Amino acid sequence: MGDGVEKNRKVNRGETLEKLDIPDEGLKVHLRGYGWITVFRFVAKNGRTDYIGTNRDNPSRDHIELVMKSRWKIEVYHRELKQTCGLERCQSRTGRAQRNHIFLAISAWIQRFKRRLAGGFSFISSSGMLLSMISLEK
Repeated sequence: MGDGVEKNRKVNRGETLEKLDIPDEGLKVHLRGYGWITVFRFVAKNGRTDYIGTNRDNPSRDHIELVMKSRWKIEVYHRELKQTCGLERCQSRTGRAQRNHIFLAISAWIQRFKRRLAGGFSFISSSGMLLSMISLEK
């Protein structure tokens, strides 16, 4: 669909993306070694500029932005799963044990997500509340 393209990437026989004037509706460029793509420029609130390229026919900026926001939600999900549910701490050798570990980590994330929605908490604050509840039980 769309991936980030480095600002110094050579397109159109030696030009770099950062030197091109890219309109809001995107600009069709030739990416050496790949072919023709449409490039969009997105400027973040902090001033960082991202270039997103796609090979789809007639892409709209709104569609590309929607896809990028969806991809970010997936990145956040994976980060939460790894950092708070122990997904990357599996030391099992067998495939079955690894699948069980992944299933239990995802189940734990779903339970925490339900609690977070019910209580209106952030994921990090729900982690702190969970730890305090555990320490109270001891």
